[in-house]
Amino acid sequence: MEQDKTIKISALQMSSVVGNVQKNRDKVEKIISAELEKDADFLVLPEVWTVGWSCEDFVQSAESIHNGETITFLSEIAKKYNTNILGGSFIEKADDGKLYNTCPVLNRKGELVAKYSKMHLYSYCGCTEGTYITTGKNPVMVNLDGVNIGLTICYDIRFPEIFRAYRKSGADLLVNMAAWGIKKPIPWETLTRARAIENQAYMVALTQSGFIKDEEWNIGHSRIFDYLGETLAEIKDQKEGLMTCEIKFKEMYEYRKSCTILNDIQESYEVVQR
Repeated sequence: MEQDKTIKISALQMSSVVGNVQKNRDKVEKIISAELEKDADFLVLPEVWTVGWSCEDFVQSAESIHNGETITFLSEIAKKYNTNILGGSFIEKADDGKLYNTCPVLNRKGELVAKYSKMHLYSYCGCTEGTYITTGKNPVMVNLDGVNIGLTICYDIRFPEIFRAYRKSGADLLVNMAAWGIKKPIPWETLTRARAIENQAYMVALTQSGFIKDEEWNIGHSRIFDYLGETLAEIKDQKEGLMTCEIKFKEMYEYRKSCTILNDIQESYEVVQR
């Protein structure tokens, strides 16, 4: 990419209405129409924004990535606002009937140019994602407007290997789209910030906010970090809306040249047992 490139990126934090796809599309459209700036280059949405974090509702909300209503909806937004879209995730029903937690990527023309299916499925502490969802096969880095973007979803954040693979492959920007539980605030902030620092890359850490069910809530407090872990933009607590900032890649590349930490990675980290 052009190392002096500057982009404007917006990320949408929202409280999905559990199980109601149409209400969630309406909410996204309302927030975007009110807050998205005309010159935004990228728009990022959170994990399972279409249905909320309710594994039991995944099956009924599943749709094709080829001609489903969610892709049509995102395509219209991309064209209307002339922006690239990292579409958070929706539940994709593949041709063989398997379900995936999938992030669709659309360019400014509204064309579907890539997709990433979540590689690590959270099935602990009462969550049953792995019961319904099939594991994605590989990381996906997409190039939009000359920017290499590494895609991850929620629980992927606990696996630094995928982020380091993106960095080694030339990632400029790392993105984690989540529906993160409110009871885990320290892991959310620490892990997302760490992925930016250790890979010397800009990082979008976007999660849902709001009530889920019973005593479960999404944490909210989404952030955009720079390559040093400094916060460039944030939406605190349970607020719904857009966080927007400019990202200047020239500064990042100059820092990478002066602090070449990836050169110190060893060929092997085989543990010697004593």
